[in-house]
Amino acid sequence: MTTELQKVSRETVKFMRGKYRLNEVGNGNNELKFKQSKKTILTVYIHEEKFTFLIIFGKSEREKFEMVKSEFSQYIQDYYENSKTYHDGKWMFIDVAALDILEEVKKLIEIKKKPNRKPLPSENAFYSLCGHRCDLCLHYTGDTISEEFRKKLVEHSDHVYGAYDCSMRCSGCNTEGCHCNDEKGMCDSLKCAHEKGLAACVECDKYPCFETTAGYKGLEAKSISADDVTWAILPYVPYQYGN
Repeated sequence: MTTELQKVSRETVKFMRGKYRLNEVGNGNNELKFKQSKKTILTVYIHEEKFTFLIIFGKSEREKFEMVKSEFSQYIQDYYENSKTYHDGKWMFIDVAALDILEEVKKLIEIKKKPNRKPLPSENAFYSLCGHRCDLCLHYTGDTISEEFRKKLVEHSDHVYGAYDCSMRCSGCNTEGCHCNDEKGMCDSLKCAHEKGLAACVECDKYPCFETTAGYKGLEAKSISADDVTWAILPYVPYQYGN
């Protein structure tokens, strides 16, 4: 059973990677920074029972917050008022262990920086039955993917997941060369759909669920680049690039 903290973890990476194009810099222990060049947008400290988000507001950001302060809960307002202000801004260490608090923290992050991730063009998009972008998958054999492009995808995938056998090829869902045509090759997401009597994950009233999101599923103190996120993670996250 997925805990509330696990949901917070997954929703955080979904938000940060879907809304922003940032490098992720982890210390290999319990600290993860989301950065644009040398500027840190968000730091997350990972604990067993909670996450602590560090957001630093400069003068202009404090002015923006003051204008909408009443829209935030007393919980967030108290953190804001009690946080110390240094030469580079107000340092807010906010404990987050529930989704409702995370939703407010998202608004703080958007005050810190406007979302900057632009969706990839979808003219040639080919979607799988679980909502992934087949045409952005290194295993895809369609006309939209060249060997040069596949090589780039493999390099980014290696950075994120480590080297693995990526020789498998697939022509996409509902095609003759689909690797999910039998139960043996079928992914867990599609098996779940079939167990519910559905032909595709996208037909489920719970879609998109955590099970349909491949790649990293939560916060980890690991370093990956913004390009690694774009090419090795987001193609396998439903709705990240739109339809």
